[in-house]
Amino acid sequence: MPPDSHTDSPRTPFTPVEMDNRQPIPVPYLQDIPAVVTLAPGRQLFVDDTLIDSGKTTMAQVFHHPVKYPANPVLLPQSAEETSAEFPPCAIAKSGGVWFDDRDGLFKMWYMTGYLGYAALATSTDGIHWERPLLDVVPGTNLILPRGIHPDSGSVVIDHEAIGDEPRYKMLLREPDRPDVDNSRARAYTSPDGVHWSECGRTGPMHDRSTMFYNPFARKWVQSIRNANPTIGRMREYFDGDTFQESTRWEKGQPIPWQRADCLDHGKFTPAQLYNFDAIAYESLMIGFHQILHGPDNYIGERTGLPKLTELYLGSSRDGTHWHRPDREPFIGARREYGSWEYGYVESSAGMCCIVGDELWFYYSAYAGDPDRITKDWRLNGTYANGAVGLAKLRRDGFVSLRPIFPGSAIQTRRLAFSGSRLFVNADTACSRLTVAVLNADANPIAGLAHEDCLGLLGNSTCAEIRWKSRSLEGLGDAGVCFQFKMARGDLYAFWTTDSAEGKSGGYTAAGGPGLAGGRDL
Repeated sequence: MPPDSHTDSPRTPFTPVEMDNRQPIPVPYLQDIPAVVTLAPGRQLFVDDTLIDSGKTTMAQVFHHPVKYPANPVLLPQSAEETSAEFPPCAIAKSGGVWFDDRDGLFKMWYMTGYLGYAALATSTDGIHWERPLLDVVPGTNLILPRGIHPDSGSVVIDHEAIGDEPRYKMLLREPDRPDVDNSRARAYTSPDGVHWSECGRTGPMHDRSTMFYNPFARKWVQSIRNANPTIGRMREYFDGDTFQESTRWEKGQPIPWQRADCLDHGKFTPAQLYNFDAIAYESLMIGFHQILHGPDNYIGERTGLPKLTELYLGSSRDGTHWHRPDREPFIGARREYGSWEYGYVESSAGMCCIVGDELWFYYSAYAGDPDRITKDWRLNGTYANGAVGLAKLRRDGFVSLRPIFPGSAIQTRRLAFSGSRLFVNADTACSRLTVAVLNADANPIAGLAHEDCLGLLGNSTCAEIRWKSRSLEGLGDAGVCFQFKMARGDLYAFWTTDSAEGKSGGYTAAGGPGLAGGRDL
């Protein structure tokens, strides 16, 4: 039964977003940047102007998008459950997640077998080749829940902060709407191993395609709740809690209006709508995927047996509630060509990306459809058929770079307070040399830390230490200094300070990866 009361723990305070217009949603922390910015642990990315003194910068901001793996899809419908005539064939992670589980050194994908079919688990040693382990939940299959439970939307999250006897794995699962079952409240599950799940409650009312994530900066579990508005259509509401269970305890009217599409989202068949939103902590901030719906309307897709067009757009946040979206090109797009496995319904899942060496690996779901499967029952229609999972790769930290406009271009940060005595960068200097000067409050180079003192970087590295001839950053972290980066060509992707000689940033590692443990780069 759903809980009859909600938690009294403090909520994350922010102003509810207006839902009766399509203006871009303001990001307050970008409108009131402090004179001295205190760096959060982790690699510092140039996704917004928080770190940059724009009046003293002669580099251009360049947005980058991942490259799709040429052998996609990496998981497609093959098993009996995934190809059953009872459901449109699918193997999609939209209602689960993809993570690297540091406990046993495996990539794990919690996914849906058949559209609205069953919840299952696949594993991989390399993130490319996936196996379906035989489990004991439904003997002879890789299902993780009984056949009577049908996933429609939700998330699976590995909780690296679970301690003692607290289950490490959390799952939100909303079943599809049916006339005879009250599915407007999703099921909340926990598990000690990611295989055997125990229901721990029901959520408040939510529409389909609702999800959840953890915000470690605020130490809040966040429910990304889909609702609808007469003006802008599909939108998101927000509710959080100090624990996973607390985050599920709301009643109608309590979640806060939160996110929507705006006038910069250009719908291709219909006005754009926000179909889904997933997020994850990466290094010193959070990244999010806004799944934007471009249409056409449901009835058109169901008449043709072809999926609607949704694509993934990148956003970033330094507080987990307000999201900055300067790039309105698809970060992971569909291939709107008949016969393509990713014709439409490009969708994200919990975890969002794994760190594999020098790359970020993004797993996404997409659908080919089936024009021969035209049915009156939308659940069986070809528009939801032949869903599979693909992989796209991006340079580590490679969301945005700063690129010189002319030889000798420079970028100067705002005054920064930080911890650590070493400076590292992620950069490709394109056969030029990157040097860094450290400036005091008067914008003058500190003795021993000028450009002419810097040994610099010549090359291409995602983790390179910047050294000076006779001095380090020791003792400067509390002073509020500026870094001035200078180079003739190439791209600067990130910088960070640390005491680690190996360049460990202390930041968050999204869905993890080989060689990483505990959710942090420590």
